Amino acid sequence: MNKKTITDIDVSGKRVLVRVDFNVPLQDGAVADDRRICAALPTIEYLLKHDAAVVLMSHLGRPKGQVVDSLKMDAVAVRLSELLHRPVKKLDDCVGDAVETAVNAMHPGEVILLENTRFHPEEKKNDPQFAAQLAKLGEAYVNDAFGSAHRAHASTVGVTDSLRPAVAGFLLGKELDFLGDALVNPTPPFLAILGGAKVSDKIGVIENLLPKVDALLIGGGMANTFFAAQGLPTGDSLVEADAIDTAKALLEKTGDKLFLPVDAVIADKFDANAEARVVPVDDVPDGWMILDIGPATIAHYSNRLAAAKTVVWNGPMGVFEFPRFAEGTFAIARALADLKDAITIIGGGDSAAAVQQSGLAEKISHISTGGGASLEFLEGKTLPGVAALDDK
Repeated sequence: MNKKTITDIDVSGKRVLVRVDFNVPLQDGAVADDRRICAALPTIEYLLKHDAAVVLMSHLGRPKGQVVDSLKMDAVAVRLSELLHRPVKKLDDCVGDAVETAVNAMHPGEVILLENTRFHPEEKKNDPQFAAQLAKLGEAYVNDAFGSAHRAHASTVGVTDSLRPAVAGFLLGKELDFLGDALVNPTPPFLAILGGAKVSDKIGVIENLLPKVDALLIGGGMANTFFAAQGLPTGDSLVEADAIDTAKALLEKTGDKLFLPVDAVIADKFDANAEARVVPVDDVPDGWMILDIGPATIAHYSNRLAAAKTVVWNGPMGVFEFPRFAEGTFAIARALADLKDAITIIGGGDSAAAVQQSGLAEKISHISTGGGASLEFLEGKTLPGVAALDDK
């Protein structure tokens, strides 16, 4: 990573404005899953230890530019205060005179959490005046929100127009190091596993990864579109009709690198308690739908993964939210957890949730905190929130 990080600047006695990703699920007025808050702690604790006053900003949910009471940051401030073992003052807005007064009165070692940045429509529009108001709150800027680094918003990009130094936090740095090494300098054999519902979401990733990987294993709903491209029966399975030609072209281009499931777990309806059975992929009856990879595919994929030294995985193998159709996803998680001396990277989103659910998260080298951001990074796209930071 050729961007400066917080260890490259002097923060002592300064107000540091930090963009974090505290977009966490809330339940009954409390934080239901604090992993994203915990992921930002190393950066916050480093700044406090080095005598900075820390001003945190984040979005939460999709308030669409309005104040939504259920998406206020109060519960986040409570949980952060518990984790830091110090008070966290939460303000009622993220810009304005009252906010500037409170921030200007801060002392080193104090922490303020601003209100949800997306309560202002100017945030997503990257409005220059709104960004300048945010910039006024700090004397240095740190972006530690990898999950939002693919968005050119006021708090991720616009703020850097008038606030420097602008550097990466530890979490952002770690994400870029793991994902960057996998793309630029992977230890072979390098395998990628792609799942999830749609081929169209992953075309760029497939095209960027194919020249780099030794094998690309496909699962999830996106496999059905490849089956349709091969003329196989898919019953009532999810198929992207307008992506069939693309899937055909990818199959022709990939030669022997792209692997598809050989069997599937099918169901007579999309339901947790549906009747289920295993069939070869060329034998899906009308009225049935593919909801998971089958045992032969699990064995085949696990076998391929056994020798891997670098693995990137993005997207579940089936409808893992239904226990009956979760085995393929969990089996892949177990195969990765069993690898010795390999770098294993889970690219956020549903696959990250599945690995957490499987109880194997501790055995994975890196689980990304940003589904959309990691996907764009794997596509080879420049992330605006990263590009805006100071070069080393």
